[in-house]
Amino acid sequence: MTTTTESRFKNRLKEWYIKYEDFLNEMTVNYDTGEATYTHYKLRAAYASLCSNIDYLFTYKNFPDLSIANTTNHLDDGKFADLKNRIRVHRGLSKKLKLKIVDFFMLNNGKKF
Repeated sequence: MTTTTESRFKNRLKEWYIKYEDFLNEMTVNYDTGEATYTHYKLRAAYASLCSNIDYLFTYKNFPDLSIANTTNHLDDGKFADLKNRIRVHRGLSKKLKLKIVDFFMLNNGKKF
């Protein structure tokens, strides 16, 4: 993503879809229920996600004054690493309590608690 342009990416995505359209539209029939579903639904979902978010994928390039990073590595390895570790250590926490910890963490700008 960091080595291409928005227009080139859009064109390549369109070309990819045209090339694999038949593959993406393959259906599988469940013989027990008679229901037909897309065989490659996860791939279709990934393609649909790219299509629906394509206007945001190159925000970091389109607005250089905002100084947006082109990856989330600084969040995954930095800001959220402490939060992930704290939640992981307390394996028995309910989902509700984990969400409270995340809310507290975000409200306090990631400061130690």
